[in-house]
Amino acid sequence: MSNYSVFKNGGLCALRAVPALVCLSAVLSSPAYAQKFGGMFSAPAPQAVSSEAVIQDISIEGVQRLEVETISSYLTIAKGSGVNSEKLDASLKALYATGLFSDVKLRVEGATLIVSVVENPVINKVTFEGTSHISTEDLEKEVQLKPRLVYTLPRVQKDVQRILDVYRRSGRFGALVEPKLVKLEQNRVNLIFEITEGESTGVRRIKFIGNVNYSDEELGTEINTRESAWWRFMSSSDFYDPDRTNYDRELLRRFYLNQGYIDFRVLSAVAELTPDRKDFFLTFTVDEGPRYKFGKVNIKSDIKGLDASTLQPLLTTKEGDWYSSGATEKTVALLTAALGDRQYAFAEITPDIDRHKESLTVDLTYRVKQGQRVYIDRIDVGGNLRTVDKVIRREMVVADGDPFSTSKIKKSEQKLKDLGFFQEVAISTNDGAQPDRANLKVDVKEKSTGEISFGAGFSSTDGPLGDFRVRERNFMGRGQDASLGATISGSTKQFDFSFTEPYFMDRDLAVGFDVFHTRTDNQSYSSYDQRNTGFTLRAGFPLSEVLRERFTYTLQRTEITDVPTTASRFIRDQMGETMSSVIGHELAYDVRDSKLDPTKGFITKLNTDVAGLGGDRKYFRLKLGGTQYFELADDYILSILGEGGYLWGLGDSKIRISERFFLGGDTLRGFQYAGMGPRDLTNEQNDAIGGNRFSRGSVELTVPTFLPKEMGIKAHMFVDAGTLGKIDETPKAGEIFMNEENLRASGGVGATWQSPFGPLRLDVARPFMKESYDKTEFFHFSFGTRF
Repeated sequence: MSNYSVFKNGGLCALRAVPALVCLSAVLSSPAYAQKFGGMFSAPAPQAVSSEAVIQDISIEGVQRLEVETISSYLTIAKGSGVNSEKLDASLKALYATGLFSDVKLRVEGATLIVSVVENPVINKVTFEGTSHISTEDLEKEVQLKPRLVYTLPRVQKDVQRILDVYRRSGRFGALVEPKLVKLEQNRVNLIFEITEGESTGVRRIKFIGNVNYSDEELGTEINTRESAWWRFMSSSDFYDPDRTNYDRELLRRFYLNQGYIDFRVLSAVAELTPDRKDFFLTFTVDEGPRYKFGKVNIKSDIKGLDASTLQPLLTTKEGDWYSSGATEKTVALLTAALGDRQYAFAEITPDIDRHKESLTVDLTYRVKQGQRVYIDRIDVGGNLRTVDKVIRREMVVADGDPFSTSKIKKSEQKLKDLGFFQEVAISTNDGAQPDRANLKVDVKEKSTGEISFGAGFSSTDGPLGDFRVRERNFMGRGQDASLGATISGSTKQFDFSFTEPYFMDRDLAVGFDVFHTRTDNQSYSSYDQRNTGFTLRAGFPLSEVLRERFTYTLQRTEITDVPTTASRFIRDQMGETMSSVIGHELAYDVRDSKLDPTKGFITKLNTDVAGLGGDRKYFRLKLGGTQYFELADDYILSILGEGGYLWGLGDSKIRISERFFLGGDTLRGFQYAGMGPRDLTNEQNDAIGGNRFSRGSVELTVPTFLPKEMGIKAHMFVDAGTLGKIDETPKAGEIFMNEENLRASGGVGATWQSPFGPLRLDVARPFMKESYDKTEFFHFSFGTRF
């Protein structure tokens, strides 16, 4: 081992028994540091030449990696040319400007120009030490220095700052980064960034000054930054971020404008480090100003032939109401949509505001004028690293050359979000090549769509469950969905593989298949086990923008096994194996505002299945259902569900228990799964038989809770009702068989939580219409996790 020393902060580092390790100081620009590593901040003055001499030869010293001709090409002096101090200085600066050298000296001896260089080393490897909260992959994306690039001090400085910025964005303002070098042979080095991550710098307290009409707690819910709390361990909203604070200023302005405070200002937003340097105190100083009401509200049209009075019923801003920028924007959107339906596609609506400080009123005039016809010139896509462009472009409802439409652009943005491939989607507008042209820029930020997961959970229907699944929802970046999985619970064992191509042959035709094997233990409610093995082929396509059709073909073998001698005769008679060949059809009408989290609109589906084209089962099954969503207020969503189904046996074929409908559990809360409907009371098991027809309905109100919104907890109040019955079985003498279709109903409350460990739902329900032999449950919950 050999000792070494380096210059640090103008002095020497302590000697260490580490071979060829060079410390880089945080004070990279110190004179001693620059002297050691070669004039990166000021070049040494060249040898003075009193009079211009003629250079007959050029000698280059110190070359290791570069070609002599390469260095000569940067010189401003050539053989046979004259030389003076100015030319030497220009050559010196030209060599330093290449970034290839840490030291350069020029001197003239007789008619020979001697160039002495010290080459900057080449990076062999870049590594990061001390990282645990930020992955090395993320840091590698940030730094500019890469293997095989020339090492320079300015680049190191910039990369250190980039790494610090990454940690500050994650809330670690106390992070330290020290770059170090390990010298290798052939003028190569390994660059090591030693990182001390430090603790997360949270927000200990958020304070508002100057707020009179709204409390600190109310304003705190309007901004994005949150005070640090234990339940936010999966969120970064309680880390201090200057960019987020600037966004909070805008959120406060929007909130007050929406409440009528037109003169509102955020005077300052100050972040102070706590005495222990672990957190920040964040203080917003505001000036609320007076609150205004709407005065006169009018519509004026500059478009010939358009009667503005016909648009008056669309106004959501009324005289005497508190001024609201949100209501004004909503009215503009409604008017724009209405004019578009009347073929005024390029109409512009501008709200003109006339403020009266004396009466604290705002007169509002919506001016409608014929806007310039604008067409989409080009659509650019950016931010997609994996996803191919066509996956994004095929979701756009506008194309190159189409008339510019704000509503269609917003709809395209929502369709891209509904894919579930992206964390963020934003469509912006830029000027085109001509005044009547506009370019669209689609910016996306991808999220992980691949899963290799183990799961564990519990539900009151299936009991404890385990799950293993390998899935890629954006296979090869082409939007394809491939999945291989296994689920084992207290009552079910399932193995399946599926694949879906959403745009078969580049058309809006979703084609896929499923292969499955399922074994279900039904002993808890009916005395039998069931095994299903088979496959399904699928193909779906749109009939219109909101209407979609799908066809399926399923071939499966079903076996009823493990039936005890004490089981119901209706089950014992169905022991054995059958083969089903089923053609299915689905027609779906969907006008919800979002497929992932709907707040308004409705969806309805009609499903039909016909068995009998092959196999030994013959039946026809029909099911119709739909759900309507109403947004009563912000975060108050009312949903009304209705569904019914009927099952007919074809020919002399009787319906089997594996084909019938069952209600309860998730489909009728307050009752166990298969807890209501036809039942054989002859034996002790009181086996559920299922029904050939059913109907059910549900009314549910989703409301926010008093807990912070970012926790993802919502409350629900609901009423469920349903009927199930009519089977083609006739009891024999001595058998007690209940087959009436009396209405059952229950009511209750529930809560959902999008927890860091998976979705959780808890419902508490009490039946208020039931039969004495029904099996009920007070609590119904499900919980799952993937890790």
